[in-house]
Amino acid sequence: MARNSEKAMTTLARWRAAHLDKTTDRGDRRPFLASECDDLHKSEKWRRQIIGEVSRKVAQIQNAGLGEFKLRDLNDEINKLLREKGHWEDRIKELNGPDYRKVGPRMLDHEGKEVPGNRGYKYFGAAKDLPGVRELFEQEPPPQSRKTRADLMKNIDADYYGYRDEDDGVLVPLEQEHEKEVIASYVAQWRARKEAMLSGEIPKTDDVASDEEDIYAVKEHESDEEADSSLTEASTAESQFIAHVPIPSQKEVEEALLRRKKMELLQQYTSDTLQMDTSETKKMLGL
Repeated sequence: MARNSEKAMTTLARWRAAHLDKTTDRGDRRPFLASECDDLHKSEKWRRQIIGEVSRKVAQIQNAGLGEFKLRDLNDEINKLLREKGHWEDRIKELNGPDYRKVGPRMLDHEGKEVPGNRGYKYFGAAKDLPGVRELFEQEPPPQSRKTRADLMKNIDADYYGYRDEDDGVLVPLEQEHEKEVIASYVAQWRARKEAMLSGEIPKTDDVASDEEDIYAVKEHESDEEADSSLTEASTAESQFIAHVPIPSQKEVEEALLRRKKMELLQQYTSDTLQMDTSETKKMLGL
């Protein structure tokens, strides 16, 4: 025969106990719709009850080991309770109670601004790290602004063009040392080449520096008659120059300058009437 404790744990006994609780505490259960409650104190009671349930579920959702499906279900239940809490707050306001939407705390970020999407579906605890959810919280980097010409020229100074590279006293000694090494190497090459030419290892015709073209030299394949003919052609070209403009002689230039000087003196010391009289007198005298 079964004991009384075993009888109490049967499925029928538990269902009967739950049914009795429902019938006896029907008036104390939270209504399905907030509009069914007309009592302000009870509405505030149901609101506090919902807040307690939300806080318990938020504590549970912090555990990342519950699994993806359990975390998603808990997050859905929390959002459902938050929507229900909003309905009760609206009902409390309709019953001339306080407006909890204005008085209640808001979700703010580290800068004190309200979190975007605060009024929609929210994610809590470990649900923020679920696949597909993490990307929603990653902020896109701000687009890089294109630099203007003024921004590019802002940091350009004399150092950019290398005008003050020698002021540090390091570059000049290094350049001088390198220059001495290069000159010494070229001098050594020239001496070695010269010694090789003197010893006969390299023919002298290979020395390009000494082979300068003589413009006055007669080519080997060119005969003496051809050279003389080229010289005569150049001399005849110079003698055949014809001037198309008459060139005055030295004496004519001196006479023209003397006449011009006389005219300048006459204009300086005589008047116009006197000049006219003298010119008429010269005409009458035939001068």
